[in-house]
Amino acid sequence: MITLENIVLGYQGQGISLPISGRVHTGSMTALVGANGSGKSTLLKTLAGLLPAVSGQLTFNAAVRPRMAYLPQQSEMDHQFPINVVDVVAMGCWPATGLLGRIGRADKKRIEQALERVGLSALSSRPIEALSGGQFQRMLFARLLVQHAPLVLLDEPFTGIDSQTCRLLMEVIAQLHTRGQTLLVVLHDSDLVARHFPQTLMLSQKHVHWGASAEVLSLSTAERRDRPSLFQVS
Repeated sequence: MITLENIVLGYQGQGISLPISGRVHTGSMTALVGANGSGKSTLLKTLAGLLPAVSGQLTFNAAVRPRMAYLPQQSEMDHQFPINVVDVVAMGCWPATGLLGRIGRADKKRIEQALERVGLSALSSRPIEALSGGQFQRMLFARLLVQHAPLVLLDEPFTGIDSQTCRLLMEVIAQLHTRGQTLLVVLHDSDLVARHFPQTLMLSQKHVHWGASAEVLSLSTAERRDRPSLFQVS
């Protein structure tokens, strides 16, 4: 789906990463790991077209960026916007209906099913400012289910939520993967990566490792021992 050739990530022409080369295959599920500041979030923003690469080449199989769902860190979102839960989830229909398009019966059914899947059916009319952090994240995952984008980019989706919600959202991620969607997920929990993610891209100031998760995590053992912040929880 995506080919990276010596991509250097950064801001305003200043690189913050080593060159990255590799391929994101259609239908793959990849964890992005590394110390804070290593470029994980910057990579997602670059893939989403929000930031240009400092150097290197980024190409897509279809010559254009695929339709994608990008979920930034919660700290980057406005939790005070005057809108309720069901309307946020309904935004997942916009790629198909357009901003002013009519949401049909089938779309409404998909929205209802998504809300039920994440346990928010009873809160569908609640304003988002009244949601807890875990409820807010479940709402965003319901929108992902409705959106059905071929490429899904998630930046630290489990930060600041309880373990039960984390398990639920991990089940939703697995469901998206089963549907054939391609996922790249920034994570800090190495055990979660080892249990659930077939592929891992590790970024650090010294190395870039990309491949099967078991192999990448094994290669990184010495570096994690020397730099315990590599998988720190933020």
